[in-house]
Order: sequence, then structure tokens, then C-alpha cells
Amino acid sequence: MKFINYLESITGIGVYPLVSLLIFFLFFIGVTFYVVLARKEYFDILSILPLRSSETETLISNTPGYDEATK
Repeated sequence: MKFINYLESITGIGVYPLVSLLIFFLFFIGVTFYVVLARKEYFDILSILPLRSSETETLISNTPGYDEATK
């Protein structure tokens, strides 16, 4: 017996693709709102984190909520 035959024998199996599509779109919409509504300064700080020059250290340490333990 093929795998598709097992899936066809399960009652209510057609709901799962719809639920997974709904979860995907809700997540996508949530991330889109997060990016659109976030402050530009937050993304500017995140974009320079890997560089870690003295200018970056000054900018990051002057940011409210920066944890000194992450240095």
C-alpha cells in the first residue's frame, strides 16, 4: 500500500494544509508589522553590531537598555 493511501484513509486530513497555511500567513503578517512599526534606530544599531569599532562601542553603550555583559 502506498503512503498516499494511508493519508486518504485519515478522516479530516484536509484541515491540516489549511491550518499550516493560516499559521504561515499569521507569522508573515506579524513579522511584517514588527519590521514596519520598529524604530529605525533599533535596526541601525543591529546593523553595526558585528563591526565593533570604537565608534560602535560608544553608540551602543549610549543606547538605553544595552546590557554591558554582552560586550
